[in-house]
Amino acid sequence: MQNITGIGGFFFRSKDPKALSAWYEEHFGIAQTPSSYDAQIWQQHAGPTVFAPFSQESAYFGDDTKSWMLNFRIDDLEAMVAQLRAAGIEVEVDGETYPNGWFARLVDPEGNPIQLWQPKDPNGAL
Repeated sequence: MQNITGIGGFFFRSKDPKALSAWYEEHFGIAQTPSSYDAQIWQQHAGPTVFAPFSQESAYFGDDTKSWMLNFRIDDLEAMVAQLRAAGIEVEVDGETYPNGWFARLVDPEGNPIQLWQPKDPNGAL
């Protein structure tokens, strides 16, 4: 049996794709989709990826009209939160330490939920 080796893209609808792409590039360093196949695309570090469908009734995403949430692995939650707050972005830090690390939440300009995760293990291992 063939298995998936990773996520090759995340595609979603946006009210203003150009502005939202620029926001993700400015605040998270995610390069915008190149205009040619010769250009460099955003590269992510290898590490764990949770693929978890949730119940339709779940409150985990915050806004119950949203059907997805991005979770980004980061190296330094405190520094990322400071960077985002300095840019005027509201970030809610979860004060609890979990067995797998530390978390914070925010929304992008279109209200899409984002979770930041600093794994306890610097390599992202669970």
